[in-house]
Amino acid sequence: QVHLVESGGGLVQAGDSLRLSCAYSGGTFRTMGWFRQAPGKERDFVAGINWNDDNKKFADFVKGRFAISRDIFENTLYLQMNGLEPDDTAVYYCAARSEAVIPPPRRSYEYVYWGQGTQVTVSS
Repeated sequence: QVHLVESGGGLVQAGDSLRLSCAYSGGTFRTMGWFRQAPGKERDFVAGINWNDDNKKFADFVKGRFAISRDIFENTLYLQMNGLEPDDTAVYYCAARSEAVIPPPRRSYEYVYWGQGTQVTVSS
């Protein structure tokens, strides 16, 4: 059974940093990503990564502030977020699929497995 469990969210001030984690089990995921959804808005792609870490993609709004990585030995996906802004406030979701898709897809329907999300709130 597949499990994706996010953690690391919280309430921070503008300019602060957070590192989100996604502990995964129950499968081999060659493509993984982070999405976010603010109240009343669609779920947006944030970042994606492939099995070999050579292919990473980021949404334009990241502007070099975020980094995605994974520890295949710990079965954990990370999203390091620096320079957080109030517009980054959202529920952040971890997503995965078994196949390697190069580059990592930006559309949510291209991912099969999802976590329950972790709330990130950035105050001004």
